[in-house]
Amino acid sequence: MEHLNATDKKILNRIQSDFPITRNPFGTIATELGLTEEDVLTSLTRLKDRGIIRRIGGNFVPEKLGFVSTLCAARVPANRIDQFAETVNRYPGVTHNYLRENDFNVWFTFIAPSMAEIEANLADIAKTTGVDEILNLPATRVFKIRAQFNLT
Repeated sequence: MEHLNATDKKILNRIQSDFPITRNPFGTIATELGLTEEDVLTSLTRLKDRGIIRRIGGNFVPEKLGFVSTLCAARVPANRIDQFAETVNRYPGVTHNYLRENDFNVWFTFIAPSMAEIEANLADIAKTTGVDEILNLPATRVFKIRAQFNLT
């Protein structure tokens, strides 16, 4: 795999937090870093194509927008993990879905307008997949950390 060059690292460091809310954010980033907008866009496109960047987008606090969120954990037989994950990922409120080494091996986060809707969706997922051990683990207290990775 090709290594990241110095420009890639500068751009990745810059876009992780406080993404500029401007008419031309990539131009703003380019100016801040002493690059051209084309340099920034070319680098980001290449990094996305290589799978280094999954997406560029906003993160919102669900509660401030009138939504609720929860963490879910499911005990899924190994031979049904792909089918279970595909089913879960069909729901627009699922923001993460990942494997863990645990009896409850598939974990995902769910955001919806109400906990009742989340519970109905979890019941539907259980019915559709035959996986009935799905824990709904809403946060009682939220701790947010800033994940910033210095690449230089």
